[in-house]
Amino acid sequence: MNTHYRDDRKIDPTQGDTLRDGTPNNQDRIEIGPTRLALSEWQAAGLTLPNLPAMREYRWARLTQHLVDRDYGGLLMFDPLNIRYATDSTNMQLWNTHNPFRAVLLCADGYMVMWDYKNAPFLSKFNPLVREQRAGADLFYFDRGDKIDIAADSFANEVRVLMQEHAPGNTRLAVDKIMLHGLHALQAQGFVIEEGEEVTEKSRSVKGPDEILAMRCASHACETAIQAMEDFARTKVPAAEVSEDDIWAILHAENIRRGGEWIETRLLASGPRTNPWFQECGPRIAQPNEIISFDTDLIGSYGICVDISRSWWIGEQKPRPDMVYAMQHAHDHIMTNMAMLKPGVTIPELTANSHRLDDKFQAQKYGCIMHGVGLCDEWPLVRYPDKAVPGSFDYALEPGMVLCVEACVGEVGGDFSIKLEDQVLITEDGYENLTTYPFDAALMGN
Repeated sequence: MNTHYRDDRKIDPTQGDTLRDGTPNNQDRIEIGPTRLALSEWQAAGLTLPNLPAMREYRWARLTQHLVDRDYGGLLMFDPLNIRYATDSTNMQLWNTHNPFRAVLLCADGYMVMWDYKNAPFLSKFNPLVREQRAGADLFYFDRGDKIDIAADSFANEVRVLMQEHAPGNTRLAVDKIMLHGLHALQAQGFVIEEGEEVTEKSRSVKGPDEILAMRCASHACETAIQAMEDFARTKVPAAEVSEDDIWAILHAENIRRGGEWIETRLLASGPRTNPWFQECGPRIAQPNEIISFDTDLIGSYGICVDISRSWWIGEQKPRPDMVYAMQHAHDHIMTNMAMLKPGVTIPELTANSHRLDDKFQAQKYGCIMHGVGLCDEWPLVRYPDKAVPGSFDYALEPGMVLCVEACVGEVGGDFSIKLEDQVLITEDGYENLTTYPFDAALMGN
């Protein structure tokens, strides 16, 4: 009986006590991970799993080195994505984005402390790099009311004591996102507050070997979910009343089935609602012989963001010539811009040499040519020439960076927009397109 029960709790009975990603082979484990479905699909696809303990150590070491390089005594993080990067632990991520109850202090000597929900200190104990678990970083008004200043003073004092022990004499503390009372309390303790987001964004921008393996797995899971969404749309739209929400729900469900976590936006639209872009999905019934465009913005397996876009023609008729031209033009745009990617090329060079969209598409072009991606949309941003701010992104690309290359093509007053986006890894001598999902044949004119 006991042996049978133990086997039932395993994610993969063939793996023994440890999965190929270095984590416990146990459905009751604390850390969020991929499901048995995802693991079986990745194995069938010949993918190598990341080693998660090694990935966590890479991220921790990278953050610590960035602190040392800047002569900061510590880094205090409230952003749940930065906390995930530093510790690989999660706790009600979306709720935490607007009720910041978690914090992590990483000292320049590598000592790391987590403040978590008062009843959930166990959520980071799987990671030995987190040396202490505490509570009391919840410095928002809903939780603390009119005595929030007392809570902030107590928290700031804990930070001061830790910094004195692990970075003696160094009062330079980088902070990413903090509530106002917390900031004032830290300043009252004598800290010189530095820009924490600069530290975390630069740290996160270059992915280690296991992060890249994790992204390959997450990309495969995302594209499998997209295929299910496309199959649903092509089957149901011509035959029944199917809403944009119905179609979008497939991507959510398939993401969760594989251990994915959430989707940051609702960017799917059909027919005339694709123009202007950024109308989020709603109750409109998708019609045959229309375009459906979407942007995944998906936080998938291992907490990795897979941010890709496609436009589909759904129907038996052929798309209009102007639709085909827009699709081909958008495809040329991302492929031409992608061809510039290699180590050493600077962001201003990417801006200056980028493919130029036709005049009729300029007013509604996307907000950037490219952007970084990792646990979410990340630094850096590559703007179009007419939107670039000199000096804001004077950096060169490095191997291990991952960039999403984008295009949005639609005319002002038009009845459609084409949205395309691929996720691209910078390699030692060029780039690798991690996105394999095909472009719609009908819109490509095939």
